[in-house]
Amino acid sequence: MKPSFILQTNFKKLEAFLIKQQYKKHVIICDSNTLLNCLPILISNVKTLKNAEIIEIDASENSKQLETCAHIWDTLFELKIEKSDVIINLGGGVVTDLGGFIASVYKRGIPFINIPTTLLGMADASVGGKNGINYHHSKNSIGTITFPSLTFIQPLFLETLPQVEFQNGLAEVFKIALVKDKPFWNELIEQNKTTTSYLIRKSTSLKQSIVKKDPYEKKERKILNFGHSIGHAFEMLCYDQKQPIHHGFAVIIGMIIEAHISFQKKLLSKPELDEIILNLTQKFTFSLNTNLTYELLKEYLTQDKKNKAGLIKMALLNGIGKCVVDVTVSEKEIIKAINFFEGKKLNYA
Repeated sequence: MKPSFILQTNFKKLEAFLIKQQYKKHVIICDSNTLLNCLPILISNVKTLKNAEIIEIDASENSKQLETCAHIWDTLFELKIEKSDVIINLGGGVVTDLGGFIASVYKRGIPFINIPTTLLGMADASVGGKNGINYHHSKNSIGTITFPSLTFIQPLFLETLPQVEFQNGLAEVFKIALVKDKPFWNELIEQNKTTTSYLIRKSTSLKQSIVKKDPYEKKERKILNFGHSIGHAFEMLCYDQKQPIHHGFAVIIGMIIEAHISFQKKLLSKPELDEIILNLTQKFTFSLNTNLTYELLKEYLTQDKKNKAGLIKMALLNGIGKCVVDVTVSEKEIIKAINFFEGKKLNYA
């Protein structure tokens, strides 16, 4: 399927799309939070979905595993869901990642629609066709690149979220500015034109432009992985230690450490590094209970899906607004960057 980048905010347009497609059955996958807070809004505004089948999952990263997939596939078979039907993923990144994967392999692929309900989902996770689950201590290591038939973005759903979720999503907005658009980075740090709707439009527009050129991540799309080698490793470490951290905050940590690696490799100047560290530490506030060491992260880093021939590969900054991919990174460079981060960590208290 070719990439689909239809982004709408009008419930009537969603209704019209569903009617036009003539799906026989509608299945909505949601989590325990969106079931309570978002599903009533959706169904009350889209009458076509009043008889939809509802499948609920836990609202946690723990849902992104094969056992959850098997349970949902069993339910789809019981409901006799066919390729003329559609799955609608109503939720944040966990729901869209999981639901997209389930749909993309069920009967070799049935249509699915993403309706993100978090800033993280709207600005990043639901756009681009990446779907997956976690496996063997590795984030999103089992999955597909399969594009939704529609991505429907309705900022109204953000009103149901706590403030921490806004910062969680804002991390990915900062990331795409750092790798692709220096003027946008300047807007973010100067807080110009940074309404929520503007942030969503700008970040999705940037991501779409990248994905259209490289939908299956052969080269340019890899820039979107900046901050995610360390970020994903730390996220899975915290998960295994039963001290889960929001994905966006793990990516902030990853961006700081990987920015320092970029500096070590003389890709990033000292003033640029200082600017990045200053703004990320000022604009994102959270506490950490885990002291980072390379030894703690090593198992997760060596399982990263971006690695090649046993070498750790990262997307690194080549200046603010620019990024290079498939850069080989040594243990020594990672250890030095982690030690740098640990020295700065008091800013996060």
